[in-house]
Amino acid sequence: MARRSHGRPKQDGAQEEAMSVETRRFGPDGLSTSLLGFGCGGVGGLMVRGAVADQERAIARALEAGINYFDTAVQYGNGASEQNLGNALRRLKAGNALVGTKVRLRSDEFGNIAAAVAASLEGSLRRLQRDQADIFYLHNEITLHGGGEKLSLRQVLEEVVPAFHSLQAAGKLRLPGWTAVGETEALHQVVDAGFFGGAQVIYNMLNPSAGTALPTGHPAQDYRQLLKRMQEKRMGAVGIRVLAGGALSGSAQRHPVASPPPEPMGSGQTYEDDLGQASRLLPLVAEGFAASLPEAAIRFVIGHPAVGTVLVGMASVEEFEAALEAVLKGPLPPAALQRLAELTAGLSGESR
Repeated sequence: MARRSHGRPKQDGAQEEAMSVETRRFGPDGLSTSLLGFGCGGVGGLMVRGAVADQERAIARALEAGINYFDTAVQYGNGASEQNLGNALRRLKAGNALVGTKVRLRSDEFGNIAAAVAASLEGSLRRLQRDQADIFYLHNEITLHGGGEKLSLRQVLEEVVPAFHSLQAAGKLRLPGWTAVGETEALHQVVDAGFFGGAQVIYNMLNPSAGTALPTGHPAQDYRQLLKRMQEKRMGAVGIRVLAGGALSGSAQRHPVASPPPEPMGSGQTYEDDLGQASRLLPLVAEGFAASLPEAAIRFVIGHPAVGTVLVGMASVEEFEAALEAVLKGPLPPAALQRLAELTAGLSGESR
């Protein structure tokens, strides 16, 4: 584990060492990612609908703080996020930044998966103004038997994996990745297959099951400690839905740049359900374990040793600064985790 620091002058002219974000090993080949990543998704919306000046200011601040991982996808604003990120990194001359992007296959592309994957990556690289994606993720839901826009386990292992392998051999991607959404049994079998080097994993205070056993009757999808299984396979983990799409902000109010409330992933049946469950965790703030619910949520996720980087949706530079401050405070202490366990135990038996 490594830390870097940047000096900044105190008011009296002396030099103060400012902490920068911890880096953690990610995946099997020695890649290191900053513990806080820079999420460029559509839920927060900064890199899709934000002002160009705010986008560049936030990215410059992230680079200054030691953040080296930037996560985007063609689906975020129909390519707008990739284009905006590519432009900003070029203007800031951030040649060492790591960039992850994604392909989500449509069902009408399932007849020629290899061609669709290659075309998607080529388009992403063009918008990002890069020759290679540091991490390239499959972004479809995965189930045992597929159906609709979901990919079957067979399609992933027999068609997607060879397509990714060819692109990796051609130097178009460094680390193959996937997003761990779908049926839990299928997700575990993808991990066991051992091809992918990294995965995006839903892990938050409303659904901690990727990292720990759920209480009986907990109203969430049980990912059966997927992070432990990934760790055994030396697979890097990106913590996603850290704020449950905004529900763990503790407020129904959304920033003008943010998207409307998204569909829950792995948690309640509705966003309103997630908001209600999040409100049950507010004693963490009232009792002094964290300054805000988002801070508690972020510090909870970075406490798992298998998590290499976390993504927090942001709508503004101020929201980025708040996420950075939370990460720099470090994981929640044991007393806070104990209190969280008491609060979440009260959710057991509620419908999902």
